Amino acid sequence: MKLTDKNIEDLKQEWNLKGSTYATNVNNMVEFGETNGWENWKGEEPKDERGHLAISVFQLLKEANKTHTVTQFRTDFPPAHIPFVHLMQDKGQSIMQLNFIDHGKIVFVTGTAYEQRQAYILSEDKTLKLDESIHAIGKSKQQNVFAIAANNTIVTTQGWEGEIISAFILDKAKDIGITELIPFNDGLKVLLVSSDGIYIISNDDEHMIHPLPDPEDDEWEPYIDMENATLSNDNTYIVVGDQCYDHRVLDNTGKEITQIGTQSAYPDFCLFSKNDEQLITNSCHFYNGVTIGVDASNFNNINIPAYEGSEDCITIEDGMRVYCGVATSKFYILGDAFGYIKAVDSKGHSIWKHFLGSTITGMTISDDEKTLWVGSASGIIHKLKLNQGLRDNHTIGTGNHYEDFRLIFWKDEPVLKW
Repeated sequence: MKLTDKNIEDLKQEWNLKGSTYATNVNNMVEFGETNGWENWKGEEPKDERGHLAISVFQLLKEANKTHTVTQFRTDFPPAHIPFVHLMQDKGQSIMQLNFIDHGKIVFVTGTAYEQRQAYILSEDKTLKLDESIHAIGKSKQQNVFAIAANNTIVTTQGWEGEIISAFILDKAKDIGITELIPFNDGLKVLLVSSDGIYIISNDDEHMIHPLPDPEDDEWEPYIDMENATLSNDNTYIVVGDQCYDHRVLDNTGKEITQIGTQSAYPDFCLFSKNDEQLITNSCHFYNGVTIGVDASNFNNINIPAYEGSEDCITIEDGMRVYCGVATSKFYILGDAFGYIKAVDSKGHSIWKHFLGSTITGMTISDDEKTLWVGSASGIIHKLKLNQGLRDNHTIGTGNHYEDFRLIFWKDEPVLKW
Protein backbone atom coordinates (compact mmCIF):
# COMPACT_ATOMS: atom_id res chain seq x y z
CA MET A 1 0.00 0.00 0.00
CA LYS A 2 1.38 3.39 -0.99
CA LEU A 3 1.51 5.80 1.90
CA THR A 4 -0.15 9.17 1.52
CA ASP A 5 1.38 12.38 2.86
CA LYS A 6 -1.04 12.21 5.81
CA ASN A 7 -0.10 8.58 6.48
CA ILE A 8 3.57 9.54 6.50
CA GLU A 9 2.99 12.50 8.82
CA ASP A 10 1.00 10.33 11.25
CA LEU A 11 3.70 7.67 11.04
CA LYS A 12 6.42 10.21 11.76
CA GLN A 13 4.61 11.61 14.78
CA GLU A 14 3.98 8.17 16.28
CA TRP A 15 7.54 7.03 15.56
CA ASN A 16 9.07 10.07 17.23
CA LEU A 17 6.75 10.22 20.23
CA LYS A 18 7.11 6.56 21.11
CA GLY A 19 10.83 6.50 20.27
CA SER A 20 11.79 9.47 22.41
CA THR A 21 9.57 8.25 25.27
CA TYR A 22 11.16 4.80 25.16
CA ALA A 23 14.72 6.18 25.14
CA THR A 24 13.95 8.54 28.03
CA ASN A 25 12.39 5.77 30.09
CA VAL A 26 15.31 3.39 29.49
CA ASN A 27 17.88 6.06 30.36
CA ASN A 28 15.99 6.94 33.53
CA MET A 29 15.73 3.29 34.54
CA VAL A 30 19.45 2.66 33.99
CA GLU A 31 20.41 5.80 35.89
CA PHE A 32 18.24 4.71 38.82
CA GLY A 33 19.56 1.16 38.81
CA GLU A 34 23.20 2.19 38.69
CA THR A 35 22.74 4.91 41.30
CA ASN A 36 20.49 3.14 43.78
CA GLY A 37 21.08 -0.54 43.02
CA TRP A 38 19.05 -2.66 40.62
CA GLU A 39 17.48 -4.52 43.52
CA ASN A 40 15.65 -1.29 44.39
CA TRP A 41 14.12 -0.81 40.94
CA LYS A 42 10.43 -1.65 41.25
CA GLY A 43 9.15 -0.28 37.97
CA GLU A 44 8.41 -2.18 34.77
CA GLU A 45 11.01 -2.47 32.07
CA PRO A 46 10.22 0.02 29.26
CA LYS A 47 8.97 -1.42 25.97
CA ASP A 48 9.56 -0.09 22.48
CA GLU A 49 6.07 -0.35 20.98
CA ARG A 50 6.90 0.56 17.40
CA GLY A 51 7.22 -2.91 15.90
CA HIS A 52 4.01 -2.47 13.89
CA LEU A 53 5.55 0.60 12.20
CA ALA A 54 8.77 -1.09 11.10
CA ILE A 55 7.69 -2.34 7.67
CA SER A 56 6.38 1.06 6.61
CA VAL A 57 9.44 2.89 7.94
CA PHE A 58 11.73 0.43 6.19
CA GLN A 59 9.95 1.01 2.88
CA LEU A 60 10.30 4.77 3.33
CA LEU A 61 14.01 4.27 4.07
CA LYS A 62 14.47 2.34 0.82
CA GLU A 63 12.66 5.09 -1.06
CA ALA A 64 14.80 7.78 0.56
CA ASN A 65 17.94 5.93 -0.58
CA LYS A 66 16.61 5.81 -4.14
CA THR A 67 15.75 9.51 -4.17
CA HIS A 68 18.89 10.66 -2.27
CA THR A 69 16.81 12.15 0.55
CA VAL A 70 18.32 10.16 3.42
CA THR A 71 19.40 13.26 5.37
CA GLN A 72 15.81 14.48 5.63
CA PHE A 73 14.56 10.96 6.33
CA ARG A 74 17.10 10.64 9.17
CA THR A 75 15.74 13.85 10.69
CA ASP A 76 12.13 12.66 10.35
CA PHE A 77 12.79 9.10 11.49
CA PRO A 78 15.73 8.71 13.91
CA PRO A 79 16.96 5.10 13.67
CA ALA A 80 16.09 2.35 16.13
CA HIS A 81 16.95 -1.28 16.74
CA ILE A 82 14.15 -3.08 18.55
CA PRO A 83 11.32 -2.43 16.04
CA PHE A 84 13.32 -4.19 13.33
CA VAL A 85 14.41 -7.28 15.27
CA HIS A 86 11.91 -9.50 13.44
CA LEU A 87 13.40 -8.40 10.11
CA MET A 88 16.98 -8.89 11.31
CA GLN A 89 16.32 -12.50 12.28
CA ASP A 90 16.04 -13.45 8.61
CA LYS A 91 18.11 -10.75 6.92
CA GLY A 92 20.87 -9.86 9.38
CA GLN A 93 24.50 -10.98 9.17
CA SER A 94 27.58 -10.35 11.26
CA ILE A 95 29.89 -7.49 10.29
CA MET A 96 33.42 -8.34 11.35
CA GLN A 97 37.14 -7.64 10.98
CA LEU A 98 36.76 -3.86 10.83
CA ASN A 99 40.11 -2.16 10.18
CA PHE A 100 40.84 1.54 9.81
CA ILE A 101 42.73 2.53 6.64
CA ASP A 102 42.92 6.34 6.59
CA HIS A 103 40.88 9.54 6.03
CA GLY A 104 37.44 8.19 6.91
CA LYS A 105 38.06 4.87 5.18
CA ILE A 106 37.78 1.38 6.64
CA VAL A 107 37.71 -2.20 5.37
CA PHE A 108 35.54 -5.00 6.78
CA VAL A 109 33.85 -8.31 5.95
CA THR A 110 30.30 -9.57 6.27
CA GLY A 111 29.64 -13.11 7.43
CA THR A 112 31.17 -15.42 10.04
CA ALA A 113 34.23 -17.60 9.57
CA TYR A 114 32.38 -20.49 7.92
CA GLU A 115 29.97 -18.48 5.82
CA GLN A 116 30.53 -17.07 2.35
CA ARG A 117 32.08 -13.74 3.15
CA GLN A 118 32.10 -10.48 1.29
CA ALA A 119 34.75 -7.84 1.90
CA TYR A 120 34.04 -4.13 1.48
CA ILE A 121 35.79 -0.82 1.65
CA LEU A 122 33.74 1.93 3.23
CA SER A 123 34.98 5.41 2.31
CA GLU A 124 32.94 8.07 4.11
CA ASP A 125 29.47 6.70 3.24
CA LYS A 126 30.33 4.96 -0.07
CA THR A 127 30.85 1.21 -0.25
CA LEU A 128 33.01 -0.75 -2.66
CA LYS A 129 32.85 -4.54 -2.95
CA LEU A 130 36.22 -6.27 -2.97
CA ASP A 131 37.18 -9.55 -4.62
CA GLU A 132 34.84 -12.38 -3.59
CA SER A 133 37.78 -14.70 -2.86
CA ILE A 134 38.85 -12.59 0.14
CA HIS A 135 38.06 -14.51 3.30
CA ALA A 136 39.77 -12.49 6.02
CA ILE A 137 41.46 -9.13 6.54
CA GLY A 138 43.61 -7.95 9.43
CA LYS A 139 45.85 -5.07 10.47
CA SER A 140 48.94 -4.96 12.65
CA LYS A 141 48.92 -3.24 16.02
CA GLN A 142 51.62 -0.82 14.81
CA GLN A 143 53.39 0.07 11.53
CA ASN A 144 50.22 -0.05 9.39
CA VAL A 145 50.69 -3.56 7.98
CA PHE A 146 47.66 -5.26 6.43
CA ALA A 147 47.04 -8.96 5.85
CA ILE A 148 44.56 -10.40 3.36
CA ALA A 149 43.63 -14.10 3.16
CA ALA A 150 42.28 -15.41 -0.15
CA ASN A 151 42.54 -18.73 -1.98
CA ASN A 152 44.55 -20.30 0.88
CA THR A 153 47.19 -17.60 0.64
CA ILE A 154 47.88 -14.78 3.08
CA VAL A 155 49.58 -11.65 1.75
CA THR A 156 50.95 -8.89 3.99
CA THR A 157 51.47 -5.36 2.65
CA GLN A 158 52.94 -2.13 3.93
CA GLY A 159 49.76 -0.08 4.13
CA TRP A 160 46.50 -0.81 2.35
CA GLU A 161 47.30 -1.92 -1.22
CA GLY A 162 50.92 -1.06 -0.49
CA GLU A 163 54.15 -2.90 -1.24
CA ILE A 164 53.97 -6.65 -0.63
CA ILE A 165 56.02 -7.76 2.38
CA SER A 166 55.31 -11.51 2.46
CA ALA A 167 53.07 -14.15 0.93
CA PHE A 168 52.25 -17.32 2.86
CA ILE A 169 50.73 -20.31 1.05
CA LEU A 170 48.72 -22.22 3.64
CA ASP A 171 49.14 -25.95 4.14
CA LYS A 172 48.25 -27.06 7.67
CA ALA A 173 45.80 -24.16 8.00
CA LYS A 174 44.28 -24.35 4.52
CA ASP A 175 40.52 -24.46 4.03
CA ILE A 176 39.71 -23.41 7.60
CA GLY A 177 37.47 -20.52 8.54
CA ILE A 178 39.47 -17.58 9.86
CA THR A 179 37.96 -15.86 12.88
CA GLU A 180 40.66 -13.21 13.08
CA LEU A 181 43.89 -12.36 11.29
CA ILE A 182 46.55 -10.20 12.97
CA PRO A 183 49.82 -9.54 11.11
CA PHE A 184 52.93 -8.87 13.17
CA ASN A 185 54.28 -5.34 12.92
CA ASP A 186 57.02 -6.36 10.46
CA GLY A 187 54.61 -8.30 8.21
CA LEU A 188 56.84 -11.38 8.37
CA LYS A 189 54.46 -13.40 10.52
CA VAL A 190 50.70 -13.56 11.01
CA LEU A 191 48.59 -14.69 13.95
CA LEU A 192 45.71 -16.75 12.54
CA VAL A 193 42.77 -17.41 14.86
CA SER A 194 40.26 -20.13 14.00
CA SER A 195 38.04 -22.75 15.61
CA ASP A 196 40.49 -25.32 14.22
CA GLY A 197 43.35 -23.87 16.23
CA ILE A 198 45.40 -20.71 16.62
CA TYR A 199 48.54 -20.50 14.47
CA ILE A 200 51.63 -18.42 13.93
CA ILE A 201 52.09 -18.34 10.16
CA SER A 202 55.53 -17.58 8.75
CA ASN A 203 57.60 -18.52 5.71
CA ASP A 204 59.23 -21.24 7.80
CA ASP A 205 56.26 -22.87 9.47
CA GLU A 206 52.59 -22.94 10.38
CA HIS A 207 52.95 -23.40 14.12
CA MET A 208 49.77 -24.20 16.05
CA ILE A 209 50.20 -22.52 19.43
CA HIS A 210 46.72 -23.25 20.83
CA PRO A 211 45.16 -25.54 21.98
CA LEU A 212 47.82 -27.79 23.47
CA PRO A 213 47.72 -31.39 22.16
CA ASP A 214 46.84 -34.13 24.62
CA PRO A 215 49.51 -36.82 24.16
CA GLU A 216 47.36 -39.40 25.95
CA ASP A 217 44.34 -38.91 23.68
CA ASP A 218 44.72 -40.80 20.41
CA GLU A 219 41.62 -39.08 19.01
CA TRP A 220 42.61 -35.55 20.04
CA GLU A 221 41.57 -32.80 17.63
CA PRO A 222 42.30 -29.06 17.85
CA TYR A 223 38.68 -27.92 17.54
CA ILE A 224 37.87 -25.05 19.93
CA ASP A 225 34.94 -22.71 20.49
CA MET A 226 34.87 -19.02 21.41
CA GLU A 227 38.46 -18.84 20.14
CA ASN A 228 40.18 -15.51 20.80
CA ALA A 229 43.69 -14.09 20.73
CA THR A 230 45.63 -10.85 20.62
CA LEU A 231 49.13 -9.46 20.23
CA SER A 232 50.70 -6.81 22.42
CA ASN A 233 51.21 -3.63 20.46
CA ASP A 234 54.99 -4.12 20.42
CA ASN A 235 54.49 -7.84 19.53
CA THR A 236 56.38 -9.04 22.61
CA TYR A 237 53.45 -11.15 23.80
CA ILE A 238 50.68 -13.30 22.36
CA VAL A 239 47.57 -14.11 24.40
CA VAL A 240 45.26 -16.98 23.44
CA GLY A 241 42.13 -18.52 24.91
CA ASP A 242 38.91 -20.37 24.18
CA GLN A 243 35.85 -21.83 25.88
CA CYS A 244 37.73 -24.74 27.46
CA TYR A 245 41.09 -23.16 28.33
CA ASP A 246 42.15 -20.29 30.55
CA HIS A 247 43.85 -17.40 28.77
CA ARG A 248 47.48 -18.27 28.15
CA VAL A 249 50.19 -15.64 27.84
CA LEU A 250 52.92 -16.65 25.36
CA ASP A 251 56.09 -15.07 24.08
CA ASN A 252 56.17 -14.12 20.40
CA THR A 253 57.37 -17.60 19.41
CA GLY A 254 54.43 -19.30 21.12
CA LYS A 255 56.17 -20.46 24.31
CA GLU A 256 53.92 -20.22 27.36
CA ILE A 257 54.83 -17.75 30.11
CA THR A 258 51.79 -17.97 32.37
CA GLN A 259 48.03 -18.56 32.52
CA ILE A 260 45.28 -16.20 33.65
CA GLY A 261 42.41 -17.99 35.36
CA THR A 262 38.89 -17.32 34.16
CA GLN A 263 36.81 -15.25 36.59
CA SER A 264 33.48 -16.13 35.00
CA ALA A 265 32.92 -19.34 33.03
CA TYR A 266 34.41 -19.13 29.53
CA PRO A 267 37.37 -17.04 28.33
CA ASP A 268 36.25 -15.19 25.20
CA PHE A 269 38.19 -11.92 24.72
CA CYS A 270 41.58 -10.32 25.39
CA LEU A 271 43.23 -7.00 24.56
CA PHE A 272 46.29 -4.96 25.55
CA SER A 273 46.09 -1.31 26.50
CA LYS A 274 47.47 1.05 23.88
CA ASN A 275 50.67 1.57 25.91
CA ASP A 276 51.02 -2.20 26.57
CA GLU A 277 51.08 -1.63 30.31
CA GLN A 278 47.93 -3.67 30.93
CA LEU A 279 46.26 -6.79 29.54
CA ILE A 280 42.52 -7.20 29.93
CA THR A 281 40.75 -10.55 29.62
CA ASN A 282 37.03 -11.25 29.58
CA SER A 283 35.26 -14.45 30.49
CA CYS A 284 31.54 -14.94 30.15
CA HIS A 285 28.57 -16.93 31.36
CA PHE A 286 25.54 -16.77 29.08
CA TYR A 287 25.20 -13.08 28.15
CA ASN A 288 27.09 -11.69 31.12
CA GLY A 289 30.77 -11.63 31.97
CA VAL A 290 33.72 -10.29 33.95
CA THR A 291 36.69 -8.35 32.57
CA ILE A 292 39.90 -8.18 34.60
CA GLY A 293 43.07 -6.15 34.15
CA VAL A 294 46.59 -7.54 34.63
CA ASP A 295 49.92 -5.74 34.90
CA ALA A 296 51.62 -6.66 31.62
CA SER A 297 55.10 -5.93 32.97
CA ASN A 298 54.87 -8.74 35.51
CA PHE A 299 53.67 -11.83 33.62
CA ASN A 300 56.49 -13.99 35.00
CA ASN A 301 55.36 -13.45 38.59
CA ILE A 302 51.56 -13.34 38.50
CA ASN A 303 49.24 -15.96 39.97
CA ILE A 304 45.56 -15.61 39.08
CA PRO A 305 43.56 -18.77 39.93
CA ALA A 306 40.26 -19.39 38.19
CA TYR A 307 37.17 -17.92 39.90
CA GLU A 308 39.12 -16.75 42.97
CA GLY A 309 40.40 -13.34 41.95
CA SER A 310 43.87 -12.27 42.97
CA GLU A 311 45.93 -9.33 44.14
CA ASP A 312 47.58 -9.59 40.72
CA CYS A 313 44.46 -8.39 38.88
CA ILE A 314 41.70 -5.82 39.20
CA THR A 315 38.11 -5.91 37.99
CA ILE A 316 37.71 -3.67 34.97
CA GLU A 317 34.04 -4.41 34.27
CA ASP A 318 31.69 -6.96 35.82
CA GLY A 319 28.68 -7.19 33.54
CA MET A 320 29.60 -7.53 29.89
CA ARG A 321 30.12 -10.58 27.71
CA VAL A 322 32.67 -8.90 25.46
CA TYR A 323 32.92 -9.82 21.79
CA CYS A 324 35.27 -7.12 20.53
CA GLY A 325 36.97 -3.90 21.55
CA VAL A 326 39.59 -1.27 20.87
CA ALA A 327 42.15 0.39 23.12
CA THR A 328 42.47 4.17 22.93
CA SER A 329 45.07 6.35 24.61
CA LYS A 330 42.67 6.98 27.53
CA PHE A 331 40.41 3.93 27.84
CA TYR A 332 39.04 0.77 26.30
CA ILE A 333 35.86 0.67 24.24
CA LEU A 334 34.22 -2.73 24.56
CA GLY A 335 31.25 -4.20 22.69
CA ASP A 336 28.96 -6.78 24.25
CA ALA A 337 26.29 -9.37 23.57
CA PHE A 338 23.45 -7.00 24.49
CA GLY A 339 24.28 -4.38 21.85
CA TYR A 340 26.07 -1.90 24.10
CA ILE A 341 29.47 -0.33 23.61
CA LYS A 342 31.09 0.87 26.81
CA ALA A 343 34.18 2.94 27.59
CA VAL A 344 36.08 1.93 30.72
CA ASP A 345 39.53 2.97 31.88
CA SER A 346 42.46 0.89 33.13
CA LYS A 347 41.33 1.23 36.75
CA GLY A 348 37.79 0.04 36.05
CA HIS A 349 36.05 3.41 36.00
CA SER A 350 33.09 3.55 33.63
CA ILE A 351 33.37 6.55 31.28
CA TRP A 352 30.25 6.12 29.15
CA LYS A 353 27.97 3.54 27.55
CA HIS A 354 26.01 3.72 24.30
CA PHE A 355 23.34 1.35 22.96
CA LEU A 356 23.33 0.24 19.32
CA GLY A 357 21.59 -3.13 19.44
CA SER A 358 22.24 -6.79 18.62
CA THR A 359 25.56 -8.46 19.40
CA ILE A 360 28.55 -6.21 18.71
CA THR A 361 30.84 -8.18 16.36
CA GLY A 362 33.48 -5.70 15.15
CA MET A 363 35.00 -2.33 15.92
CA THR A 364 37.72 0.04 14.71
CA ILE A 365 38.72 3.59 15.51
CA SER A 366 40.44 6.36 13.57
CA ASP A 367 44.04 7.20 14.40
CA ASP A 368 42.97 10.51 15.96
CA GLU A 369 40.44 8.58 18.12
CA LYS A 370 37.58 10.84 17.08
CA THR A 371 35.59 8.44 14.90
CA LEU A 372 34.44 4.94 15.81
CA TRP A 373 32.95 2.36 13.45
CA VAL A 374 30.97 -0.48 15.02
CA GLY A 375 29.60 -3.60 13.31
CA SER A 376 26.95 -5.90 14.72
CA ALA A 377 25.27 -9.25 14.10
CA SER A 378 22.18 -7.32 12.98
CA GLY A 379 23.94 -6.61 9.68
CA ILE A 380 24.42 -2.94 10.52
CA ILE A 381 27.57 -0.82 10.68
CA HIS A 382 27.48 2.43 12.67
CA LYS A 383 29.76 5.42 12.23
CA LEU A 384 30.00 7.45 15.43
CA LYS A 385 31.69 10.80 15.93
CA LEU A 386 32.75 10.56 19.54
CA ASN A 387 31.85 13.36 21.95
CA GLN A 388 30.36 15.50 19.18
CA GLY A 389 26.89 15.89 20.70
CA LEU A 390 23.73 13.82 20.40
CA ARG A 391 21.90 13.90 17.10
CA ASP A 392 18.42 13.20 18.48
CA ASN A 393 16.49 12.40 21.65
CA HIS A 394 16.14 8.71 20.74
CA THR A 395 19.66 7.85 21.89
CA ILE A 396 20.07 5.32 24.69
CA GLY A 397 23.18 5.62 26.85
CA THR A 398 25.33 8.09 28.73
CA GLY A 399 27.70 9.01 25.89
CA ASN A 400 27.60 12.22 23.91
CA HIS A 401 28.16 10.70 20.48
CA TYR A 402 26.86 11.81 17.10
CA GLU A 403 25.87 8.97 14.79
CA ASP A 404 26.95 10.16 11.37
CA PHE A 405 25.06 7.31 9.74
CA ARG A 406 24.39 3.60 9.88
CA LEU A 407 24.58 1.30 6.87
CA ILE A 408 22.37 -1.77 6.61
CA PHE A 409 23.88 -4.85 4.94
CA TRP A 410 20.93 -7.23 4.90
CA LYS A 411 20.66 -10.39 2.86
CA ASP A 412 18.70 -9.97 -0.37
CA GLU A 413 18.49 -6.21 0.11
CA PRO A 414 20.49 -3.30 -1.32
CA VAL A 415 22.95 -1.58 1.01
CA LEU A 416 20.91 1.13 2.73
CA LYS A 417 22.11 4.27 4.46
CA TRP A 418 20.17 5.59 7.45
